[in-house]
Amino acid sequence: MTKFLLAVHVIAAILAVGPVAVAASMFPPAARRALATGPGDTGTLRLLHRICRVYAVAGVVVPVFGFATASQMGVLGSAWLIVSIALTALAALVLVALVLPGQTALLEGESAQTARLAMGTGLFNLLWATVTVLMIVRPGSTTGA
Repeated sequence: MTKFLLAVHVIAAILAVGPVAVAASMFPPAARRALATGPGDTGTLRLLHRICRVYAVAGVVVPVFGFATASQMGVLGSAWLIVSIALTALAALVLVALVLPGQTALLEGESAQTARLAMGTGLFNLLWATVTVLMIVRPGSTTGA
């Protein structure tokens, strides 16, 4: 059962978080180009924003199966997992509080701060990269997996 849960967790992370990371990273440069060509050129931006929103909701599956896997493995109290959980929560907060609202503001013409959006997106991606490394390296783990 542990292998099944872990497989679903990893596949969900790849298929849900990956598209958000890529689409969010593509948004600021696309926004800069759209701002340079005029306000009517937002089709790509709307698509990237929709990808971010839809896959962010789908991404809820990742921690659900992560907790199930950790419970099966008996590592819920491990430091590497607690740090990973905290960083995942922080990444979700950055996405919900900075990235998605920044994209929405740009789409509505309220703000032209693509640099701030790029910084938030970079932070989101850095947090996920750190969580990925922690999940692989698992410092102090004694499970042998």
